[in-house]
Amino acid sequence: MTSQAPHLTDKSAGDPTTYVVSLTPDAFLSLGCMEGMFDSIVSPVQPEVQPTARGIHWPGYTMAACVAGLAYGIHFLPVAPFAVLSETGMRRPVSAAIIAVLIGLVLRNALALPDSIKPGCKSAVKKVIPVAIVFMGAGLNFTAIASIGLTALAITVACLILAIGASYYIGRMLGLGPKTSLLLGAGTGICGNSAIVAIAPLIDAEDDDVVLSVGTVNLLGLVAMLALPAIGGWMTLDNDAFGVWSGTSIHAVPQVVAAGFAFSPEAGSLATLVKLVRVALLAPVVCVLAVWHAKRHSNPQDQQGKLAIHYARLVPWFVWGFIAFALLNTLGLIPTLSFPLADLVSGGTHDVTVSLAATFKTLGKILLTVAMAAIGLEVNVRQLAGVGGRAITAGLFSTIALAGVSLGLICLFL
Repeated sequence: MTSQAPHLTDKSAGDPTTYVVSLTPDAFLSLGCMEGMFDSIVSPVQPEVQPTARGIHWPGYTMAACVAGLAYGIHFLPVAPFAVLSETGMRRPVSAAIIAVLIGLVLRNALALPDSIKPGCKSAVKKVIPVAIVFMGAGLNFTAIASIGLTALAITVACLILAIGASYYIGRMLGLGPKTSLLLGAGTGICGNSAIVAIAPLIDAEDDDVVLSVGTVNLLGLVAMLALPAIGGWMTLDNDAFGVWSGTSIHAVPQVVAAGFAFSPEAGSLATLVKLVRVALLAPVVCVLAVWHAKRHSNPQDQQGKLAIHYARLVPWFVWGFIAFALLNTLGLIPTLSFPLADLVSGGTHDVTVSLAATFKTLGKILLTVAMAAIGLEVNVRQLAGVGGRAITAGLFSTIALAGVSLGLICLFL
């Protein structure tokens, strides 16, 4: 997200193509938590400014850690629905990350939490989620998905095109402006907030266009994150099918990771990979729009509205980290450590082995749970739900269309 919220202005309700923006600047800033790991890709050219003082982060980190601990305590309860007997043994279908975001949401929206936790929650999401994603790469073996790789890629690209097209045309049918409709499609089809904020200046979008699309995409992505694991279990989808489905259908990176691992570790690893492919596809979209924008603003004497494109940020660093860990795991280069341990009873020794790959996966899940707790502590559901009925309706229809087409393609070709 950008470092500052846009200045918001209300629009008249008399014109059928206009709407009223109900998000406050503070609420808009809080939406950055949903994908706070991204730096701004496109920004206005402006003089350097002195860095501002950093906020105190420990209250937010502490609160998020406590919520995560409580989530794990609930996750390991020996009663249904947290513990379910199946043919393969005891299953825990409700992940700690999902529980953490729900607890955070309840606390944020039911209690008057102190403002002192906000800087820490934002920092936790921005710093913790990328590391969690990198660590989770250690749980992916490329040979296990080689047979579905090209098919999954084709489904991903098809779903991206569908989401942008469906969001645009549905939004226009419901009376939304073309820029809002296009930003809704970018957020739904590519990578949530980051795609919206990156593309907005390239199409000369207004502040209200950004607010409507960001609020809608975050709200519906949150709903999809909670709903898809339950729907996938009810439909008895296998791990590959659910991994591709959630990776192509849910909006933001942390939402996809949480939903995938809520279904199974295998589905979570595949869902993360598919989602990161969608993130990488932001690069060609931004490049095309940057060329288009440059042609529209081609007067070299006119510095008004000139933009700086940060090409090094088009593919976030954690994408490469995730792939690197997955390659190391695929090639068997992540070692298993063995330590001799004295046996006090027999007087001898026995070896204790520690799989670094499994350790990285576990650390990734713990970090994800902390980050999801921070997200829950940041999101104001009432303000999200107030972004505008037509925008939410357009986003809902396009999200349903995306999920439905993705599932249909998976059933046909995967």
